[in-house]
Formats: sequence, C-alpha cells, structure tokens
Amino acid sequence: MQIEYEWCAAQLKPNALSVANRNLERQGFKAFCPKRLEDRRRGSKFIQQNVPLFPGYIFVQFDPQSTTWTALNGTRGLTKLITDTGGRPAIMPREFMAAILARCDQSGLLASPDKFEAGDEIRIVAGPFADTIARIEAADSKGRLEILLDVMGRAVRTHLPSTAVEKLDAQSD
Repeated sequence: MQIEYEWCAAQLKPNALSVANRNLERQGFKAFCPKRLEDRRRGSKFIQQNVPLFPGYIFVQFDPQSTTWTALNGTRGLTKLITDTGGRPAIMPREFMAAILARCDQSGLLASPDKFEAGDEIRIVAGPFADTIARIEAADSKGRLEILLDVMGRAVRTHLPSTAVEKLDAQSD
C-alpha cells in the first residue's frame, strides 16, 4: 500500500531558496518551488529570469501524521512551516497542487499560457463583458488582444489583456 503524502507550504528566509532546497533534500523531503519567466531590465537590456511564483515560500511534501515534520522548523533556509490554528501543518488543497504541478515542467518552470492568434475564438473571463464569446482580430507580443464585440447591434473594436480571456477549443460550442 502506497502512502499518499500531502503538500504543505513553508516560509523561506530571505534569498535562501537554494539553501532550503539543498537541506530539505538532505533530510528526505520533496520540495517544489514553481517559477515563471519574467523580463527584467539589466542596464539597457532586458533579460528573462526565472522568478518564484510565490516569492518567499516553498512547498514541501511529507506525511503530516509523522512526527518527522517538526524537523522542518529547524531546516536551514526555512523560517517556519505554515501551520493551522492547532499547530499542525496546514495542508494545501490537492486540486490546487495538482493544477500547479500539471502546468510546470520538470525544473518547476510554469508553462507559458496559450499563445493567441488572429482568428482564435475566446471567452472573456473578466470585466464587464465576462462570459462573452468573441474572435480575435489581432494579437501583439505583449499579450494585448484586439477583438470585435457585438454591442447593441454594432461591432465595436476593443483591446483586452490576454489574462482576461481563455481560448476555446475547436470542439467547444
């Protein structure tokens, strides 16, 4: 019988992600820190860097019924394990962790969101036109989408950030 371990969050000491990862691995804990690509300015150039999705925190997988989890509070690189009001490790929801793990590659890098192109059918998920279906007229490299909306019988051209929409599958109605 395989034991199903739970994911919990731990607070990192400043700039101690690599130290915490190394020490958690030595103690036999599985650690996960999802990252995303971010453009950062260095002098006159922009470079892409991996930055933590949740700065200052790391996820640790273990059996919360075991007493060995108390060793986490003394782990170099960690400030403390996030606990509930009873002092027990606060368990992360399984659906939440499954969704993050599914979107990350082997190195923990979050996959880039869907690339949008002219002609793609989308659903607006935020703002006053939420749940409206539209078609993309144009998309730029910065994530801005140009769409045509039917407002009171007239086609109105508007711009939205790609974070405010979701791409519909070809089979969706």
